[in-house]
Amino acid sequence: MRRLLPHPLLTPILTVVWLLLNNSIAPGQIVLGLILGWAIPLLSIRFWPDKVYVYKPLTLMRYIIVVLIDIVVANFIVARRILGNPDRLKPAFAKLPLDLTSDLAISLLANSITLTPGTLSARLSSDRKYLLIHALNETDPDALIVTIKQRYERLLKEIFEKC
Repeated sequence: MRRLLPHPLLTPILTVVWLLLNNSIAPGQIVLGLILGWAIPLLSIRFWPDKVYVYKPLTLMRYIIVVLIDIVVANFIVARRILGNPDRLKPAFAKLPLDLTSDLAISLLANSITLTPGTLSARLSSDRKYLLIHALNETDPDALIVTIKQRYERLLKEIFEKC
């Protein structure tokens, strides 16, 4: 079964992404999404370096919801700040010390930060211990670090790393 469906979680995710990109739930698009969701993991399996273990799937769902809510809220905040008075923006860099060791978890953290409007993952240190983050408007970089560690990193550690 594993040979025919190498990443069972990825297949429905890719199908949903396909349907969202096409903005359609027509039967043909659903079938095409399922075919792509099955074929992409099957054809790319040799490029995946390690097996992905999700230790807490419900926490993964909670993480996805948290990130989606943060993206929506941050869009409104950034729009208000830019449309209001962009001269009052206070851009800042913050150095986030990483507790994560999994490459996948670090990548998801960096991408989640970048997907959230107003923040950007700028650089991962060569020793993989720090992530440099740019914030569009931040007066307290330490508070930004605490927020990211509590909202994102803690959940990713629970999901992808054995505690």
